[in-house]
Amino acid sequence: MKKTLHKLLVVFLLLIGITATSQTRYLDDVFTDVHISEIDTFAVNVSIEPMLFGLAPALLPIECDIYQPIGDVLTNRPVIIVSHTGSFLPPVANGQPTGSVKDSSIVEQCIRWAKKGYVAVAMGNRKGWNPTSTDQNVRTSTLLQAAYRGIQDAKAMVRFMRMTEDALGNPFGINPDKIVLGGHGTGAYISLGYATLDTASELYLPKFLDFSNPAAPVPYVVPTFFGNIDGTDLTFAPLYDINGAIIGLDSTMPLNIPNWPQYSNDINMAFNIGGAIADISWLEAGDVPIVSFHCEKDPYAPIDTGSVIVPTTGDFVVEVMGSRTVQHYSNAYGNNDVFVQAGFTDAFTTTANINNSGYEGLNVFNTPSPSTAPTPCGMPEEEGSPWDWWDNATYDAMFVAVNGAPVGAGACLSLLGNPNMSAAKGKAYIDTIQGYLNPRIYVALGLGSSTGINEVIDASTEIYPNPANNSLNIVSYAAGINSVRIYNLNGQEVLNTSVNANQIKINTSSLTNGLYIVDIKSNNTSVKRKLIIE
Repeated sequence: MKKTLHKLLVVFLLLIGITATSQTRYLDDVFTDVHISEIDTFAVNVSIEPMLFGLAPALLPIECDIYQPIGDVLTNRPVIIVSHTGSFLPPVANGQPTGSVKDSSIVEQCIRWAKKGYVAVAMGNRKGWNPTSTDQNVRTSTLLQAAYRGIQDAKAMVRFMRMTEDALGNPFGINPDKIVLGGHGTGAYISLGYATLDTASELYLPKFLDFSNPAAPVPYVVPTFFGNIDGTDLTFAPLYDINGAIIGLDSTMPLNIPNWPQYSNDINMAFNIGGAIADISWLEAGDVPIVSFHCEKDPYAPIDTGSVIVPTTGDFVVEVMGSRTVQHYSNAYGNNDVFVQAGFTDAFTTTANINNSGYEGLNVFNTPSPSTAPTPCGMPEEEGSPWDWWDNATYDAMFVAVNGAPVGAGACLSLLGNPNMSAAKGKAYIDTIQGYLNPRIYVALGLGSSTGINEVIDASTEIYPNPANNSLNIVSYAAGINSVRIYNLNGQEVLNTSVNANQIKINTSSLTNGLYIVDIKSNNTSVKRKLIIE
């Protein structure tokens, strides 16, 4: 019965190979179903979000959703992490119907990546800042601090994924050496900051200082208090004397808790969808490749150099540099050479090249001009995130409950910047985003040379029992075995047999107790397994 089952599996896998010859894993959908693991806590850290409700800062969990293809035989898959939009405030409070790991566009992106064979992660982040303050220093400092916490949270997310591979038996089947980070809107600010903020000194530019006292300007973000740029140290709030001078640290009030600090937070590539960088001086030669998408007239995240304003009040917060500036320097420094050398000529690239000023990795959306006719809740705006969509009836009910507004007010306001919002429209934009982005992820991660038949064969080869005594079974479900060689730990060959089948039973009674390496060769590859003889 077992022999018959193995033969059926071989036939099944060979049929998969035949039907998938016109598809390329990581570029095309090769799976139909996706499993989503909802992780309540990938990190725990101090959040000021409770202050929005009149409460003290608190230690809160940070969540993520992890998407995997169902039926995949590979267990060494690259990871794409995406951070959502939301202005570092909860939905409704941020004046938007979006701002969580469940945003429709985030879910759609992750499902598509998982169907292509990736492990996709929708990550959350800590929220909280003061956009309604009449003091520009308060608005700027609290937003920069929120963005800084977001970068730390993203680094904790990357380290969490590496921890699961190293310490938990790799339950999500990831390759810890191939990780991409990106984001939508606010999440794109996080991804760009993650990719470019390298040293604490970059936080002390004049634009990041409070000059209320010109003789002693105060940095908006001080790593000593808010944690280092990786978020891997334990830090505390400052203690002040009656004159406002810092006299020490308050050990009862932590501001940063390290999460998985023993792991690397390196990434291979970043992408930004409607975001900007806090200062272009952060971007330097040697930074990871970056791909950017941006609406030409985005009113809240400038495509060039411009101001971030509070969406609900129009107040100035800080000057930033958008996608066109980011891609100009990414190209000038050679950071995007991997894309240039690939010589893309596909339809998405050809279309993007019409509007991207010659910058590889930039895709600009020219959205329709807004209507000049006023709506009951205000004038229509330029579009900044046409890839988003949501259930407007649900949002309106939430808006009414939170703000005490009349029915229909929230729904009307939500459409000012996306008047013909729909799932079909959002998915059409995501078609372009993924059509342009995925080939660049493919070359940046070197997937063309590291995946395919070799990994399939490796994942489909097993030996049993292990530990063994007098005999060992070797089965390759995806390829014929040509030979089997067994070596001891001194590198000496102790057994060599020719094979012309998908399975073989080998007599190991002549081997002494100990650890051995089994080298299983086929026409396509060589698979090695550890064997214990007892």
